Amino acid sequence: MTDQFTRRTFLGAGAGAAAAFIAPSWLRFDARDATPDLVVHGAKVFTMEKPLPVAEAFAVKHGRFVAVGKSADVRALAGPRTRVVDARGMTIVPGFIDTHVHPDGTTLLYEVLVGNPFEVEFVTIDSIIEKLRARAQKTPPGTWVEGFFFDDTKLKDKRALHRKDLDRVSTEHPVAVHHRGGHTAFYNSKALALANVTKATVPPRGGTFDRDAEGELSGRVTDAAMDVVERVGKRPTFTAAQTAQRERDGLAHISKQFVRYGLTSVHHEGGDLAALQDVRARGDLRHRVSYEPTERQFGMADVLSGMVASGMQTGFGDEWIRIGATSEHLVDGSFSERTMALSVPYPNRQPPYKGNIIPTQEQLDAWVLTMHRAGIQVNCHANGDVGIDMYLTALERAQRAEPRTNTRPKITHCTLVTPELVRRIKALGAVPAMFSTYAYYNSDKFPFYGEDLMKRAMAYRWMLDAGVPATGGSDFSPGPFAVLMGIQGMVTRTGWDGKTWGANQRITVDEALRVTTLNGAYASHEETIKGSIAEGKLADFVMLAEDPHTVAPEKIKDIKIVRTVVGGTTTYEA
Repeated sequence: MTDQFTRRTFLGAGAGAAAAFIAPSWLRFDARDATPDLVVHGAKVFTMEKPLPVAEAFAVKHGRFVAVGKSADVRALAGPRTRVVDARGMTIVPGFIDTHVHPDGTTLLYEVLVGNPFEVEFVTIDSIIEKLRARAQKTPPGTWVEGFFFDDTKLKDKRALHRKDLDRVSTEHPVAVHHRGGHTAFYNSKALALANVTKATVPPRGGTFDRDAEGELSGRVTDAAMDVVERVGKRPTFTAAQTAQRERDGLAHISKQFVRYGLTSVHHEGGDLAALQDVRARGDLRHRVSYEPTERQFGMADVLSGMVASGMQTGFGDEWIRIGATSEHLVDGSFSERTMALSVPYPNRQPPYKGNIIPTQEQLDAWVLTMHRAGIQVNCHANGDVGIDMYLTALERAQRAEPRTNTRPKITHCTLVTPELVRRIKALGAVPAMFSTYAYYNSDKFPFYGEDLMKRAMAYRWMLDAGVPATGGSDFSPGPFAVLMGIQGMVTRTGWDGKTWGANQRITVDEALRVTTLNGAYASHEETIKGSIAEGKLADFVMLAEDPHTVAPEKIKDIKIVRTVVGGTTTYEA
């Protein structure tokens, strides 16, 4: 973690420097001193390795596992300088991997949080108004006042947030409350007026300006239509130095949160790459990163074009920061906010509505082919069965135009499927990054879909049975990144409210552990160096106070994370 890692070397190094980056550290230590740095024994170690699925102990040298087996055998390897840890029967699993996160630590540190980012918690509309009023009192008129981590089904009021509620915050400031799902926001009258949005305004393709029962603007705006409103008003400004400092502090903060929940590797959906490298250089990066570069879509910075122009491909980097797939190219809308594109109308919704599609098929085909030809792992956000079908069609056409092997295209979310879609996913070798914590956290949204649709939503059972290496992606901020909450949801399909949906898609604890470890490594082409506890692999592991196989399934989320270790170094200890 102390190696210098600069933006120049990452983006501009030649082949020789790249080779130096990826040379495994465990091959570089002095072979004359094979004494382990660390020995852990007396544990129940679930390795995710078929030859030895359960072990008692392991040894670590220079950040790699060098021995895995029985306690007596591994303890015998210890020397006078070896740190020896008696796990006292605790459970150890490979470090958890989240394959889809928006790592916005700056929001957690600096913005108004109107909902709980990490747990199920109900709030009131009055509490939201009170928090935003406090911010408005310190904000010049005409400048945005914004709240984050709102969840429309976590309101004690049991009614929808409305434009008129936000008018109580201020009539002099544009006010926005952003749904944690990222595909809807709620605006006050001032914001809509600044954007010249009226009842007669026609929304852009892939978005809506919603109305209430009286036909008036409700203030809820979805997907592509949000851009119309977000373009207006003033926003706080910062110097370049202030912005860089905020980004560094935000990344360091969220890295601490990741390891607190047992995450040792996270797929970053964009973010400031320079800040990420700075945080690593100063020793504050506690987790490994698969960095997914963004494109110019809905206001995001365009990093991908530079990669394509320079010939940089997926896999460039080292064991701490490595270029992964593209960021999620949006195909359709949101599962939690009920805007994903369905082949049937949403149940009990009038007028009939099937969700939002962002690109045309031709636009999607062209984008996928460009990334495919450039040697960059393709990744699209496709939630509903219509969006997934469009993405698979684009992938199939790209393969016919230019056949390539082992591309592992990533399907972010891949929520609502059919057996035929699963067959096509398998045939393409695609890797779904499916919602991990939603089955528990968002069960209060499933009545909007009904049991028939939920039987084929978040279809982990179908995927694994078909041989598809499904992975778990929390999509934070939309979902909490508590991995044990996700595992509980995969195993039980029962939510915080005690209701079970789509029980036919349940998987076992062993399968859920594989989804959140080894399959996650496979998604970024890193299964040979992490994702399981085996000799030669990176020593990333999590120590649990209880065994998720033996506790009551509805208590898995409550298991205490005792220690998180990355490369043999403790990054979190309870």
